[in-house]
Amino acid sequence: MSASQGGSMTAAHTRSRFALPTFVAPVLTGAARVALGILWVNEGLLKYRAGFGGADILLVAGSASSNSRVPEYFKLFASLGLHSFPELFGVVMPLLETLLGVALILGLFTLPVGLFSVLTLALYWSADQLITEYPVMIVLSAVVLAWRVPASRYGLPALVRGIGRRRNGDGGERVVSTEPVV
Repeated sequence: MSASQGGSMTAAHTRSRFALPTFVAPVLTGAARVALGILWVNEGLLKYRAGFGGADILLVAGSASSNSRVPEYFKLFASLGLHSFPELFGVVMPLLETLLGVALILGLFTLPVGLFSVLTLALYWSADQLITEYPVMIVLSAVVLAWRVPASRYGLPALVRGIGRRRNGDGGERVVSTEPVV
């Protein structure tokens, strides 16, 4: 008998009604987080395998200066930053992409990593350096940012917390008395 028919819903019945969404949301958003991480690792490793470096950065900076689709703020960044430190950016960008990917796959620092993902993609778009993966990556980044709590439910931090709870034998929550010791 349901609550609308005059009966009462048991706690077990109520839990079972909500168990599926609370399981599905973290799985789907976690899958989006991991997929985004895999795409970032692929981008970084592709650059490493191709020998990406300062010459590639100078190519991007040079093409940005004469491209009418590139906004003025990026042209300024290219002339002051990329032209001045091409070797640094040649090392930092593949490293950044790879680290973004690893952090996303492991579920580490989901909010800041998701923001860096969006900012990096915006930087690439500003440079008119578009590839087919970037629109997919921005959508996945938006999912990770919009639902960062469920997207973070399954990952390395959750695994570590679970191990800590099992070790403590008390669900991981320690009760600290606020009473003075006499």
